[in-house]
Amino acid sequence: MQILRTKFKKEIIAEFLAPIKSSNKVIILCGGMPSYPGRRNELLEFLAKKGYWVFLPRYRGSWESGGSFLKISPHQDVIDIINELPRGFRDLWSNKKYKIKNPEIYLIGSSFGGPAVILASKDKRVKKVVAFSPVIDWREESKIETVSSLSKFTRIAFGNGYRFINKNWNKLKSGKFYNPINEAKSINGKKIFIIHAKDDEVVYSKPSEKFAKLTGCKFILLKTGGHLSSSNLMALKFWKKIKLFLKD
Repeated sequence: MQILRTKFKKEIIAEFLAPIKSSNKVIILCGGMPSYPGRRNELLEFLAKKGYWVFLPRYRGSWESGGSFLKISPHQDVIDIINELPRGFRDLWSNKKYKIKNPEIYLIGSSFGGPAVILASKDKRVKKVVAFSPVIDWREESKIETVSSLSKFTRIAFGNGYRFINKNWNKLKSGKFYNPINEAKSINGKKIFIIHAKDDEVVYSKPSEKFAKLTGCKFILLKTGGHLSSSNLMALKFWKKIKLFLKD
């Protein structure tokens, strides 16, 4: 399957695939960072074959997208994409225009992308959200990956892949920006499914446990598994549960 490419809001680049059969079901994938976003073809194809339109956006200020990273909350990128889907979008390779009437929106995110899908779940158009090893509270830093150390590593290892200024990056430390735990009271837990592992040393599971208790969201805590990614959903043991959750 050929991965297609489009642009939303004149600056958010996204790869996408159409479902193999006619459908209005849409999944927007929000990946972790720092990472190279072009290695998820297998995941896009898996979901397209399951009957979903699948979009993998680059956050504003990262990779091919325009803007400044973390100037605005990344969950707004998701909302902006949702806004444009019914209006139509073009494959940049062929210039073919697509339009999804009355899209059913589902969000799947992991790690850094967890807050994007969880916060975007407050939009009434979002039906369900699945988050693997999501960051729930930026103030609960792991020993091996603090907010400050991640900033330094990202600049050195990824260069212009992520374009940010310290002022915007440091908003993460405040706990008031892009931080799901602060929004727990206004989030509908019935729309959210979190999967985390106890032995995750990159993003600790305790904040996810707390968030699940506050919101009543569906929550699975694995004994082992480490830092999970969205690609884990292709494993049969996960997909069976996720498939049922999305249909419920």
